[in-house]
Amino acid sequence: MRRTTPTAGVITQMFQWSWTSIAQECTNFLGPTGYGYVQVSPPMEHIVGDQWWTDYQPVSYNLTSKHGTRDEFASMIQQCHDADVQVVVDAVFNHMTAQQNGTGIAGTKFTHYFYPGNYGYQASIYLDPNSLATQNFHHCPPVNGSYAMDFNNRTSVQECELLGLADLATETAYVRSRLAAYANDLLSLGVDGFRLDAAKHISTGDITNILSRLNGTKRPYITQEITYDGAEAVRPSEYVQNGMFQYPLAFLQAFSNDSVGISSLRDMDSLGWVPSWDANIFIANHDTERSGTSLNYSSPANTYVLAHVLSLAHPYGRPTVLSSYSFNSTDDGAPMDGQGTCQLTSGANRWLCQHRWPAIAGMVGFRNNVQNMSLTNWASPSPQQIAFGRGRAGYAAINNADTHWRTQFNTSLPDGHYCNVVDGVSLGGVSCTGSSFIVQNEVFTATLYPRTALAMHTGSLGSAPGASGNVSLTFDLSPPPVDDPLEVRQRLVFPCC
Repeated sequence: MRRTTPTAGVITQMFQWSWTSIAQECTNFLGPTGYGYVQVSPPMEHIVGDQWWTDYQPVSYNLTSKHGTRDEFASMIQQCHDADVQVVVDAVFNHMTAQQNGTGIAGTKFTHYFYPGNYGYQASIYLDPNSLATQNFHHCPPVNGSYAMDFNNRTSVQECELLGLADLATETAYVRSRLAAYANDLLSLGVDGFRLDAAKHISTGDITNILSRLNGTKRPYITQEITYDGAEAVRPSEYVQNGMFQYPLAFLQAFSNDSVGISSLRDMDSLGWVPSWDANIFIANHDTERSGTSLNYSSPANTYVLAHVLSLAHPYGRPTVLSSYSFNSTDDGAPMDGQGTCQLTSGANRWLCQHRWPAIAGMVGFRNNVQNMSLTNWASPSPQQIAFGRGRAGYAAINNADTHWRTQFNTSLPDGHYCNVVDGVSLGGVSCTGSSFIVQNEVFTATLYPRTALAMHTGSLGSAPGASGNVSLTFDLSPPPVDDPLEVRQRLVFPCC
């Protein structure tokens, strides 16, 4: 969920990319393609290890991590800003480490309740309640005789140790001051917003207080991780004042279950979720693609990309596109020591670069073009086939069925020759790199083959030689070449098998 509205564009989560790699990608692709924000991994010092989750166990608030140094982080922010891309940091406020003792990646020695320069003196092994160190942390009493977290109990959720992570006492003035100092340090380097990791494990009053301590006249963009299964003690609506995990699960069910169907996603504001203007939405993030609670890059029948087409075409919420890597184990860290690249590599553990897949990149331009236009011209002949317009600015159709869909589509678009941005882009308003369609008297005819989509907007005018009005696909996992960031190939990029 979010508190403030991004100025423009879609967010992409560059999961586990290094600062130097992100800086290059902002310049070469994110900015020219129209992405508004890049979400980066936690930048503070963390525990040592190659696994991705080591990033989420803070040791200190020094800006040295496996993704780069403080200077490299600052340089990345400047280069992204130069490309008109703003930077959102994944911020860990809820906890420190799960280890009893160790040395951080920048050399800081620590114990479970002792973090030099931040939280207290050396705690005794017996957790002396008068120790300054232990006063900075929660020490969860048993709930119903168990120390396991009970998600139906607010105290358990917000004062117990999540997976053994030392839980910060965020209600204390000192802890609040340390977290605010960390956030203000990031803001001083030009950071534009924060994704608050594990936000539901911090009371909304604590978050409000910490955010009230931030410097500057411009409020940063805030998005919060609030998982919710519909029956828990802590509800997402509590956090709207500060800034949707039901969303990826709903898309998983709609695209995978014909009895539900994607037609069920027509009016998302009526599904009991937070209002559109408060929602930061995503098809998958780094947690859900590992837990199986969302579609992911290996989902069958092209559903992962088709879901992105719908998410980016629909007016609900502000989308975040995950850009990640393939993995064998859910613990696997980034390939190539975190040096992100979109040059094709083979085998397991490789960068996927979803943000560059032509269908997704094309839909970023679609969303930027239609802006806040309302949903119009809805059509759905079956639960897995939908089409709709965005006023007079855009139109999209998605065939998630296993049958062809040939029909006459009624739009509100001006007459013209439009590129299908799902499989190509407009070259100067003259020609298309993929298929195209002629709209005349607000109508066009097309055939969508099974598991395909089309989308066009008033910024994608052009024609394709010999275009037939058919939409088919060819599997191709390779992203556009790095040396030509604006090229989008004529083949649809869908994850195979």
